[in-house]
Amino acid sequence: MNHNDLELPMGKRTLLYRLFEILPAFLSYGMLILFIILSLINPLWASIYLLVLVMSVIVRSVGIAYRTLTGHHQLEKAQIVNWRQRLEQLEDPDPVASYAAIQQQPLPRRHQREFHAQEHRENLRLMAADPASFPRPSQLYQAVIVAAYNESYDVLQPTIESVKNTTYNNKQIILVLAYEERGGVDIARTAARLQQEYGDVFFTFQTIMHPKDMPDEVIGKGGNITYAGKQLQRYCDEQGIAYSDVMITTLDSDNRPYPSYFDYVAYEYIVHPERKRLSYQPIALYFGNIWDAPAPMRVIATGNSFWTIISSMRPHTLRNFASHSQPMDALVEMNFWSTRSIVEDGHQYWRSYFYFAGDYNVLPIHVPIYQDAVMDNTFWGTVVAQFKQLRRWSYGASDVPYVAVRTFTRRRNVPFAEVFARFMRLLDGHVTLAVMAFLVTFGGWVPLLINQESSRSYAVHMLPEVISNLQRFAMIGIFITVFLMLKMLPPRPERYKRRRSFAMVAQWILMPVTSICFSAIGAFNAQTHLAFGRYLDKFDVTVKATTGSRDRAKAAKQAQKAAKKQRKKE
Repeated sequence: MNHNDLELPMGKRTLLYRLFEILPAFLSYGMLILFIILSLINPLWASIYLLVLVMSVIVRSVGIAYRTLTGHHQLEKAQIVNWRQRLEQLEDPDPVASYAAIQQQPLPRRHQREFHAQEHRENLRLMAADPASFPRPSQLYQAVIVAAYNESYDVLQPTIESVKNTTYNNKQIILVLAYEERGGVDIARTAARLQQEYGDVFFTFQTIMHPKDMPDEVIGKGGNITYAGKQLQRYCDEQGIAYSDVMITTLDSDNRPYPSYFDYVAYEYIVHPERKRLSYQPIALYFGNIWDAPAPMRVIATGNSFWTIISSMRPHTLRNFASHSQPMDALVEMNFWSTRSIVEDGHQYWRSYFYFAGDYNVLPIHVPIYQDAVMDNTFWGTVVAQFKQLRRWSYGASDVPYVAVRTFTRRRNVPFAEVFARFMRLLDGHVTLAVMAFLVTFGGWVPLLINQESSRSYAVHMLPEVISNLQRFAMIGIFITVFLMLKMLPPRPERYKRRRSFAMVAQWILMPVTSICFSAIGAFNAQTHLAFGRYLDKFDVTVKATTGSRDRAKAAKQAQKAAKKQRKKE
């Protein structure tokens, strides 16, 4: 498939494309309207309708609870593996002898359950049998593209430092700081400062400015990292580096990869024969500033973190999200990422899926990349930024028409049953995100409030209590999340007293509020924009405040107030 066939449309859409753009909002609003109509016509039907939907949520919550526990277990096991050592074992110039030595030294009993130990032994056996079929770790470069807009040195420096401190050989890391011209002179100065500080640390440290107002682009991260990717392609050509020897990882400005992340990715890339048709998805944990963020944002950040853990346990439905890695040869063929979408991460899954005619998968990497919860310099600024972030994520509904026209038309290059199942999961995910929080929270009372006759029905009268009992049952998942969250939290900073730890538990009372006011309304907002053709074509950059920037902003505000009082006195 030509990479031009992968692009999202810009400008006028076809009638069929527009119909599928309307579909998510049509179904989301339609489910709520249908419930209200049923409540007016026959409250018993409305009750049955609601119970069926709520029971589906309960069934899913049981699966979610199980995957949360197993995903956390996998995360813990993968983090203690010495991936550097495993990678070095793949490098042995005499793999036959290396494997023979391992065979003679069986794993001690305490290591019998080591993460994928048997698979590692099998990988060594395969390399011993056919060493020419596997690339060597010493020839594999990790290209890290850090996307920035106008973030401060305080935000970017820890990200660069975290890449430096991974267990991967720094002289096999190509670091690219990709920043925006529209970010202004401050980001250019920050980029130059970082290049001066870290220029000799990596194989190369490059700063690449993405020009503003590039043709055929929306204002977003996709255009920035694609521009940087093409510059990286030229650099590899000049250096004689084969594209198949480069893994590209995209990081946001506040991302900190786990120390063994690049070793883990390199290992999986080497041992999988279908390596070109894979991308590698770590677990995003939004715990970087979790102690500092406001309570509603902590709830959302924790929920998002566990969503990525749960997703890692369902490889057949796993999608690209936020930071991930992909082989450079595949990216070059696909013309890197979409420059027409503000959700280029999730959309990259569908680009890759259709480019490889369905022969493409996302491989879970069970170690984290730490990110920050949303935090601005003020509380209300944080609230607005959080809503815009979740609305942007929900704008992944723009993939519905993209997938639909490749499912129901002659453009299909994947077996119908396979792509239809994926299309339905995609559509269901976006509709469920918008609708279920409203129905579960308020649905039990709607028939009683809008239909006076419903009070005569015992079944309808008992509906709120039944829904309440089902909600309490579903709380099991929240208890599991809280328990695991307390285990995974970074140490409490000394600037906070012990009552902050209590607040970390008490904050979950806000979950209904965050589910409706941020997630559900954000999803409805995104789907409504899409349905009316008012496309979100500008990436709302999430402000990356730090405790230092908040203190400076607070001090500046106090200084302004003091100056104002002084002028009044004069």
